[in-house]
Amino acid sequence: MSDQKRLFLVDAYALIFRGYYAFIKNPRINSKGEDTSAIMGFMNSLLDVIKRERPDHLAVCFDKGGSVDRVEMFEAYKANRDETPEGIRTAIPYIHDILKAMHIPIMVKEGYEADDVIGTLSRQAEKEGYKVFMVTPDKDFAQLVTDNIFMYRPVFGGGYETWGIPEVQKKFEVATPEQVIDFLGMMGDASDNIPGLPGVGEKTAKKFIKQFGSMEGLLENTHELKGKMKEKVEANAELGKLSKELAKIMLDVPVTFDAKDFELDHPDIDKVKEIFQELEFRRLTDNFLKTFAEEPAEAKTESSEKATAPNVTPKEQKSAGAGQFSLFGGDTDGEVESDSEFKRRTIESTAHFYQSVAPGMATKLFVKNLLNQSSVCFDTETTGLNPLTAELVGIAFAWEIGKGFYVPFPENKDEAQELIEVLRPFFENDSIEKIGQNLKYDIKVLAKYNIEVKGKLFDTMLAHYLINPDMRHNMDVLAETYLNYTPISITELIGKKGKNQLSMREVPLEKQTEYGVEDADITLQLKEHFQNELTEANTQKLFDDIEIPLVRVLAAMELEGINLDKAFLNSLSSDLNNDIATLEKKIYEAAGEEFNIASPKQLGIVLFEKLKLVDKPKKTKTGQYSTAEDVLSYLAKDHDIIQNILDYRGLAKLKSTYVDALPEQVEPSTGRVHTDYMQTVAATGRLSSNNPNLQNIPIRTERGRQVRKAFIPRNEDFILLAADYSQIELRIIAALSEEETMIEAFNHGEDIHASTASKVFNVPLSEVTREQRANAKTVNFGIIYGVSAFGLSNQTDLSRGEAKELIDTYYETYPKLKAYMNKQVDFARDHGYVQTVLGRRRYLKDINSRNAVVRGAAERNAVNAPIQGSAADIIKIAMINIYSKLEVGNYKSKMLLQVHDELVFDIYKPELEEMKSLIKTEMEGAYKLAVPLDVDLGIGDNWLEAH
Repeated sequence: MSDQKRLFLVDAYALIFRGYYAFIKNPRINSKGEDTSAIMGFMNSLLDVIKRERPDHLAVCFDKGGSVDRVEMFEAYKANRDETPEGIRTAIPYIHDILKAMHIPIMVKEGYEADDVIGTLSRQAEKEGYKVFMVTPDKDFAQLVTDNIFMYRPVFGGGYETWGIPEVQKKFEVATPEQVIDFLGMMGDASDNIPGLPGVGEKTAKKFIKQFGSMEGLLENTHELKGKMKEKVEANAELGKLSKELAKIMLDVPVTFDAKDFELDHPDIDKVKEIFQELEFRRLTDNFLKTFAEEPAEAKTESSEKATAPNVTPKEQKSAGAGQFSLFGGDTDGEVESDSEFKRRTIESTAHFYQSVAPGMATKLFVKNLLNQSSVCFDTETTGLNPLTAELVGIAFAWEIGKGFYVPFPENKDEAQELIEVLRPFFENDSIEKIGQNLKYDIKVLAKYNIEVKGKLFDTMLAHYLINPDMRHNMDVLAETYLNYTPISITELIGKKGKNQLSMREVPLEKQTEYGVEDADITLQLKEHFQNELTEANTQKLFDDIEIPLVRVLAAMELEGINLDKAFLNSLSSDLNNDIATLEKKIYEAAGEEFNIASPKQLGIVLFEKLKLVDKPKKTKTGQYSTAEDVLSYLAKDHDIIQNILDYRGLAKLKSTYVDALPEQVEPSTGRVHTDYMQTVAATGRLSSNNPNLQNIPIRTERGRQVRKAFIPRNEDFILLAADYSQIELRIIAALSEEETMIEAFNHGEDIHASTASKVFNVPLSEVTREQRANAKTVNFGIIYGVSAFGLSNQTDLSRGEAKELIDTYYETYPKLKAYMNKQVDFARDHGYVQTVLGRRRYLKDINSRNAVVRGAAERNAVNAPIQGSAADIIKIAMINIYSKLEVGNYKSKMLLQVHDELVFDIYKPELEEMKSLIKTEMEGAYKLAVPLDVDLGIGDNWLEAH
């Protein structure tokens, strides 16, 4: 390795914007409601560079006040840029503070851009013998590349690529990097509002560079051009010269490279941790400490907050500690601690009394005390994550903060059952409130021991979901955010994932006790905190009447599971193989060669280089042709090969995700598939389904629908019944908007899509064509999601003009609908949230953003969230009421699945007629709207037949 010193110059705003938009679909929001996406994205990138490259010298360069010289040259320079999003503006002071705490120099000069600061510093450092790496995705920096100055570009999907002279020559098809200035000047730059030469794009600019060498060379030889191009270039010669000057990075900014100041120094770890604590960065704190603490690769711990150890209850795995070896040499004097938090309380620093309960008389005395309590938090410790197979290792109890008890369970099943019988009076006592974190798991584990958890429930995970739906809800995050407390890491007890990981049963009793009771104690404290916040957020009723009762409903459904016809799926898998092979053959014939259809790179080359299906194919950030679903779908109407490729992808995904995977997900102990319903994932209130996800089975294709055929009743005495809300979202929006025309159509039982078509196309109902109804249906559902003329034209055969006219006519036909949508947006602007019919809130932090794209997304959510969320609330009420009736009536029929607006039941045949009436009555009567709720029922020997 070369001894030449290396300087890394970071283009701050480029990485900040990149980080912010990387999280745009799932912004990082802390408990104070602050958007920390930009800070997190930037810091992840910065630490990644430091970890990968271990630079000798480093500085971060910012813009300040824009480029005065360029604006003087051209007033419209960068004038078309959107306002900086609030999430970025508020991030900058934090990023400055973090960099100062890390002792990383911030290079900024009023009136100059970061490009110019980096350009100047890179040339100065090069003269002093340094290798310089400009950390930026911005292609403009290619003009600065020399033998010792490189671009260090983050690439899409992770990682970096280094551009030296050969890479720049290849990318821009130039002889020297300096010609990139001419290239940019000729083609212009829309993002910076550099005009360029009219009519000159990327290909033409490259051709001119090869032919004339420079902008000046082109302008001196316009006699070699022909026709309109000659006229345009000659007429805009001054504009071309100006564009080149605007594209040129300045190398004379009054800044100075100081080797000593730029040396990567040891950070002020405590100060950085303090800032990270304020921002609620747990994982980033780990990342930071590991970056500045080397350790052998095999000793590195997993930092994924989503990873969950296989031998613990699903409270989500807790973060592991950082190593102890300083990157900069010398002893750290304990600065880098084994935990990643700053000044947080831990079990070591907090007074507590956690005691294990001995068998026999001690357990009986404990239970006697337990039964005297009015509210108790409990937490099961088990041998695994699957509640259907996990065995109890112990149960922790707490009813007073700082104190708690742990009842260990024997491995012998009969002895374990004897012990749980001693505790049965507590669990089945209606007058004692039971508190827990993710209680559904504990309820399912105890059900295996024939224990029913009765009485009022309080689930801290669900409470926090209603208080702050956009945050994560795992216990470690909640403890650190609300209690300033870091719980024991599960990896401290059982080790990391892998063959050497222990079972909880192998952990010494003392450690089990500390870990288990700490969980119960923390959860008890969180309950005290969230109890008040539920009232303040006006969501206590939603919590008590919907989310908590639903816990028992979902637990019962998940324990029940659904029968699967494995033989049918094996047969379907074989049919899919034949279908896929047929499509492969068609694709190869159309392409004129065999290639890997699943490879985006190979596919792109075939479609866009060999077959030249489009003139200007879209490319990804890595330079590959984009073969994404939206890109290909747009072209499918005109090219059979693309439709065949989309069909091939659909069948391949169907086969791997469902047809081949479902039989593997049958639980051996029950012979059924048991999905897991998550209440705290979707901010709208919808349930999500996991392991397997039964809500995403495609039903728009014949083969996709056939997957439903594999779901069958438990035996020949049962039949499946599917109950589906008809057009519930349209009914809700009609009722909430008080749009009489739409309400009248629903009240008269009209086909709403035909009724809408009749009105917007101004034809009698009896003369509505199938195409008109289809277009009206697309608008009806699209309006809820803020469909645009462009979007509607893509989904129909209408031109963009016709689509716009249809949308305008739609709003004229239903004026109150438009007024309601505007009212929702106004409410969100004033209050920062919208809500469902039952008061479920969806917080919209970007509703007043100055960034039009970000604000537009929030405005669409302001309309859509109350509709989707109200539909979710209504079906939850129906589920609770139906479950209650089935339990009280002691029916053999069971509710099995919830899929969006549909419920699926396993009906005992002698109960069929009674069940039809009960289910329809409860679903249609779940909530009273200005329009009737309508439920379609279907029965069959499989789910497809029933649906």
